Amino acid sequence: MTLKSDQIIPVCSEQEAIRIQKKETLEAMGITPYPAFVSPITVQASTILTQYTAENKETYSDVTLAGRIMGRRIMGAASFVELQDATGKIQLYIQRDSICSGEDKSLYNLLFKKLLDIGDIIEVKGFVFTTQVGTIAVHVNQLRLLTKALTPLPIVKESVTAEGTQLHDAFTDPEQRYRQRYVDLIVNPEVRRLFEQRAKLIQTIRTSLNAQGYLEVETPILQPIYGGASARPFVTHHNTLDMPLYLRIANELYLKRLIVGGYDGVYEFAKDFRNEGMSRFHNPEFTMLEFYVAYKDYFWAMDYVEELIESVALALHGQTSIQVGEHQINFQRPWKRYTLFEAIEHFTGYTVGHMEEDELRQIAKKLEIPLEDNMAKGKIIDEIFGKKCEPYLLDPTFITDHPAEMCALAKRHRNNPLLTERFEVICNGKEICNAYSELNDPIDQQKRMEEQSVLRERGDEEAMTIDHDYLQALRYGMPPTAGVGIGIDRLTMIMTNSNSIQDVLFFPQMRRQHT
Repeated sequence: MTLKSDQIIPVCSEQEAIRIQKKETLEAMGITPYPAFVSPITVQASTILTQYTAENKETYSDVTLAGRIMGRRIMGAASFVELQDATGKIQLYIQRDSICSGEDKSLYNLLFKKLLDIGDIIEVKGFVFTTQVGTIAVHVNQLRLLTKALTPLPIVKESVTAEGTQLHDAFTDPEQRYRQRYVDLIVNPEVRRLFEQRAKLIQTIRTSLNAQGYLEVETPILQPIYGGASARPFVTHHNTLDMPLYLRIANELYLKRLIVGGYDGVYEFAKDFRNEGMSRFHNPEFTMLEFYVAYKDYFWAMDYVEELIESVALALHGQTSIQVGEHQINFQRPWKRYTLFEAIEHFTGYTVGHMEEDELRQIAKKLEIPLEDNMAKGKIIDEIFGKKCEPYLLDPTFITDHPAEMCALAKRHRNNPLLTERFEVICNGKEICNAYSELNDPIDQQKRMEEQSVLRERGDEEAMTIDHDYLQALRYGMPPTAGVGIGIDRLTMIMTNSNSIQDVLFFPQMRRQHT
């Protein structure tokens, strides 16, 4: 929509209308509410609070900092302001005679009693001191408005309980927080810390992979053929090429092409997309780490994954045992290991390794597990494990040696060709890692992909498609390779004690609001 010069953007609330009037008043006074120039910031709140002492006060005799007004108390000719920057909050002491002179003193009353609001962003210059009650604060000599906030922040409220006075904010509804993450980050500092932990988690993993000499790469997000996992894709159309393209469900087949090309180790933190259901463990867009290492197998991968995730726990918490919900989860090596069939027998009492589809359906019925008609043997086994075993695995646990029907891309087990050299890591009742000794036999790989096509004909929309170019790549020869995929969002949920995947994504997908 194009606005004519005399049209006004509709105001959402009476409070916003008042703030717009304040903005116009400031402009009439010659004060721009959105100046282009910002003075060089010399210090941040956390540095002052952690490093300032009476002995080094000269170091902080002339400081410049900027941030958002989060609270204020006006006491005659002085004001106490709570300033929040990216590192935390600090108190400002603003005295009328310090920032104004002569006739300008009336400006103090106008600004602090009428025109500045909580949420506005300001720049201040002054010196650090300790108040009479022992609080470290900044005595402000100069103040400048950098941004006039037009929408008020949610108001912090107080409630009195048996334990005493407690503060809580008015922005606690999860849906509001996910839709307006920018407000969530302002009023809930612990949310910013959570995402800083997420960044530290990724950096810890990246540092480890780089130390091994592996190459970080980028592979296509738009793919002519989707593959590398069993999932339903998002589809779009490229007009110039006049062909359908798919948002990747995994980057596995491209990374393995690079192993064929001669790299010994590659990895990617990839955005993947799956057009499936949503829950507190599932978002249509999610982050996966996948890495592939030549001349290794899944036994090596198990050892390395243990080491890698243990290092993440130590980096984030300084210890391997962390609180997750009601449970204490320990990432210290070594982790427990079950084969898939051992786990099913342990938790259900049934030995299903020898069973065919009809027998498995009978077992599922006894266990009160609903099945769809198009589910084949592998999917039924997966359903039994998912419903009766997975929820009870809290400490990180390896589940190994899955049937070949469940793993179209994994190498057949060296001791039993009906199984594959695959493992999953289950932690806090959910899968966080999937890994294989990668299938590098092009004839067997083609046969497995063709079997997936049969499953698609049975109605399994998540079955893989045949990628002929990938099969061609394998014909040039791929060395024995270990491949690992780790769900970064789920791992972050565990490491930050978050209840929902939406809590660890800046901007989770939400149903569109009707206006």
